[in-house]
Amino acid sequence: MRMFDQKTTNDYLIASAFAKINLHLEILGLRNDGYHELSMLMQSIDLFDQLKMQLSGDDKIVLKSSNSDLTIGDDNLIIKAAKLLRKKSGKNHLGAYIKLIKNIPIGAGLAGGSTDAAATLVGLNKLWNLKFDINELVEIAKEIGSDVPFCVLGGRQLCFGRGELLERVNNKQSNIGVILVKDPSFQISTPMAYKRYRDQFAESYLSSEVEFEKKRNEARSFDWSTDKFMDKKTYIQNDLQKTISPISPEVQKSLNVLRDLPGSRLVSMSGSGPSCYGLFSTYNQAEIVLKQNLSKFENAGLSAWACSMKTFGVELKNEVI
Repeated sequence: MRMFDQKTTNDYLIASAFAKINLHLEILGLRNDGYHELSMLMQSIDLFDQLKMQLSGDDKIVLKSSNSDLTIGDDNLIIKAAKLLRKKSGKNHLGAYIKLIKNIPIGAGLAGGSTDAAATLVGLNKLWNLKFDINELVEIAKEIGSDVPFCVLGGRQLCFGRGELLERVNNKQSNIGVILVKDPSFQISTPMAYKRYRDQFAESYLSSEVEFEKKRNEARSFDWSTDKFMDKKTYIQNDLQKTISPISPEVQKSLNVLRDLPGSRLVSMSGSGPSCYGLFSTYNQAEIVLKQNLSKFENAGLSAWACSMKTFGVELKNEVI
């Protein structure tokens, strides 16, 4: 059977997998497992990949991608998520064809791979009629990657531990607009970014759970609601920006372009970069500023998007393809 050649709505679906930005990223110290202990605020935005999923009729799990730079083998997080979900279900006869339409840039600090894995869990849970609830999917997601649990739930969440411990904040729809930019010629390795930060700043690491919890409580006590956040913040803390920006002209260029845009309120790198973003009072304002400055982005060699903020991480819909 060829992929997506059937025209019924009960054996395939489409999942939209939304990117994230970091509105706060603080590195607290090292954990016993060797990972960094983090205090973050992550936010879903409406830049998204699409995953088209169809029952295969056998136990094959096959991935195709619109982006030839992506591996489609067992090391792809989509395949890992699909196989782990099937294993957890105990139904090893299940299979799926998955086609990835890639819009989120690769190696950009936007959790593109993680959100694709999250959409795979949510989508195949429905397609395979497994009936895992959302909390069970989050627990499965923790075994795939640190950002995958957030991407399953999405919205705006405090993220602690390696990023997998979630506490939702301000679940109301936010009207804040985002202009997101990235130099398409440049990627950053997340492990490299954290290693570089450790090499430079390890002497300032906290070392006890008591100290970690104090920092978590500081994040919990801040009012992260839209109006308060925009009014109180004079800058966005991203500890990785301190180590990446000095060695990355691409990041410096992106931040400078965003700071010069009319109406830009807060500017930061997202995650380990190199994507950067500026926040605007409304999405409409961000969209207008983007259109009025297309030549500026083009001259700087930057891809640019105007985005709104989302209250969820994955969206499912049935469509005839």
